Amino acid sequence: MADDSSSEDDVPIGQLAKKPAARARKKRMSYKEDSDDEDFVDDPKPPAKKRKTKNGNGRDSNGSKKDKNGKRKSTASATKKKKTTTTTTTPVKKKSKTPVKKPPAQKKKGLKQMERAERISHAMQAHLWWNAEDPPKGCQWVQMEHAGVSFPEPYEPHGVNMLYDGEEIALTPLEEEAATFFAAMDPEGMHLGNPKTAPIFIKNFMADFRLVLGKKHVIKDFKKCDFEPIRKHLEEQKLVRKAITDAERKVNKDVKNTAMFKYGYSLVDGHLEKVGNYNMEPPGAFRGRGEHPKMGKLKQRVAPEQVMINVSECAPVPICNVPGHAWGELRHDPTVQWLCQWTENINGQNKYMQLAAQSSFKGKSDRSKYNKAAKLCGNIDKIRADYKKNLTNKSQEKRQLATAMWVIDRLALRVGGEKDTDEEADTVGCCSLRVEHLKFDPNAEGDDNKEIELEFLGKDSMLFKQTIDFGSTLYTENNGMGEQVYENFKRFCKKKKSSEDVFDDLTPSDLNAHLKSIMDGLTAKVFRTYNASKTLQDELLKTEKRAGWKRLTAAEKVVEYNNANREVAILCNHQRSVSKAQEAALDGLGTKLETLKSQKKVLKKILKKITSGDDAKIPLKKDPTKMIEKATKAAEKAKNMKEKAKTKEEKIAATEATEKSKVMKKAVAEAKFTEMHLWATKPNKTQVIKRIEMWTEKIKKMEMNIKHKDDNKEVSLGTSKLNYMDPRISVAWCKRNEVPIEKVFSKTLRDKFNWSMAVPPDWEFNEEIAKQG
Repeated sequence: MADDSSSEDDVPIGQLAKKPAARARKKRMSYKEDSDDEDFVDDPKPPAKKRKTKNGNGRDSNGSKKDKNGKRKSTASATKKKKTTTTTTTPVKKKSKTPVKKPPAQKKKGLKQMERAERISHAMQAHLWWNAEDPPKGCQWVQMEHAGVSFPEPYEPHGVNMLYDGEEIALTPLEEEAATFFAAMDPEGMHLGNPKTAPIFIKNFMADFRLVLGKKHVIKDFKKCDFEPIRKHLEEQKLVRKAITDAERKVNKDVKNTAMFKYGYSLVDGHLEKVGNYNMEPPGAFRGRGEHPKMGKLKQRVAPEQVMINVSECAPVPICNVPGHAWGELRHDPTVQWLCQWTENINGQNKYMQLAAQSSFKGKSDRSKYNKAAKLCGNIDKIRADYKKNLTNKSQEKRQLATAMWVIDRLALRVGGEKDTDEEADTVGCCSLRVEHLKFDPNAEGDDNKEIELEFLGKDSMLFKQTIDFGSTLYTENNGMGEQVYENFKRFCKKKKSSEDVFDDLTPSDLNAHLKSIMDGLTAKVFRTYNASKTLQDELLKTEKRAGWKRLTAAEKVVEYNNANREVAILCNHQRSVSKAQEAALDGLGTKLETLKSQKKVLKKILKKITSGDDAKIPLKKDPTKMIEKATKAAEKAKNMKEKAKTKEEKIAATEATEKSKVMKKAVAEAKFTEMHLWATKPNKTQVIKRIEMWTEKIKKMEMNIKHKDDNKEVSLGTSKLNYMDPRISVAWCKRNEVPIEKVFSKTLRDKFNWSMAVPPDWEFNEEIAKQG
């Protein structure tokens, strides 16, 4: 066996300390070589090894002083003296024939410091759930641990009284909170500013407000109520909150992050998952969507006793953060996905705290949904043949069923169902269409016109208003039977009142049962998902086959993608209301476009003058320094006012000063934009030509941007991306056409659909992927 006694690993620490100083020098040398010290220069060759010989002054050959016993001294003072000597004296270098100049050392850039939330997000992305082992059949998880739900802080009374019949009325904290809910509503907003919804809102609010006040309270008539003092107080508080300093903002952020790190994550089967809605809904006035019959009612504060917690048996029970309270019930149910459950008081519906959209639970559900829709690719012909055959059936029930199937397939309508309009908004689907929702020959063209205008409120009270030409090629080619469907609608509406159902012999349960009999798991939503995905894929393939497609830029290709996305949104009736901010933004872009065009005209005139040799009156850019300094001083003054503000009045004044500084800053930006085509000194011909080319490109891009925003202002492209279009179609399209996925999917969507990012460029939405489950 080899003798390892000479190895340093077996030498006692005391002996290692007595080793020659050469080892220390080597370590120091290697450290200095790796350092960023610009004054250090390496010798071209290492020094030759010399024998240690004692000289006359008690030093060895390397200059180390020895004691009487011949041992080298290694004191701190000697080391310090040696260091001082090396820094103050110039080292002697060997002369080289060709001196090599070293480039100046560059300082290393430090890595970006990620915040804690970002680090956790990156760590969670390391878990690829699609490669992990599935939990037992019928279970969503095996182990689950979380911190429960976070409750809002108790109400803090502000002490501002409302007026009743012109007199101040003192209110208890509970009564004041209810009055404040109403005062917080915008009088000109979509609820109180709408003549249809305002009476509903006020009636419901007053009924619940009276319950809070009690029967003997003086407040009885809403017309005598004046919430303006409280409303004014709330407006002042908004201004006070805007005067927040950077330090206060950081404190608020830290408080928010503390809650997020405590409640915002769950441990599921050994890996972290983000929780979607860990904050309990605060109390307030219920708003609803559209003309909801219960808008204005008071949402009650949810107590911990109303909350059911779901964790695994081995997990610790979350601590309730409300002193003196405890959870209502504890469950260990791995067959469900929710973490907490409670019942709200407005509609008596169950509410859930669940994992976020990018969680493995949602990812599995999404992938399964799109794969199920892809299964329709192999069954759609059989399904269509079946319902087309029954469009002319003598049986009224079968004919109505077949017509409803055609509508769900071709018009992407939801099934719909009976609703109690006293409890829910009067939204409509296929089975709940009434005669009043159909208008035959809306343009009074007569003759053989096959048009029907469909107008009703769909899901979330979104208006569905489309004129369908059942005789068009779109609905008649390939035996589409659009004309037969038109005749069926006329037959179903004949001799009926406007309030009667079109499909009076068909119920939603009958339709759903028929869909499931055709294909396991088939629903109207699967049809919508299939049609949305197939439409997107077909539209994108059409654009790729056009001449000159490959010459388009990435931005131009994205425009074509958005056009295809818009076709899907229109098919699924994904609309949105245009806000005042959107209108203002569009107007602003239009103004900028006109400015760019006028600037291009000026540039052409300048070019003409330079070409003709008359460059005496060429306009030059004005010096914006004074404007910039003025705006900067105003911003600094506002910042100082914020820092010093203590009282409410001082904070309001600071907010007003901040708003003024923003106006000045905007004016500076507008002035710069107005003159950005000009030069500070007289330009030459080449500079002008180059700038004209730049302005031509700017105008082209802005026109494209305005058209895109205008086309899509009333269409919700995001809803289709989020819920109906298979994300793998978009990912494959981006890879095929070298378009960054960031141009199509936001970060939220990229996190949600991370399971789809690995598909190849030639991936297709077809029945083959349905086999993946």
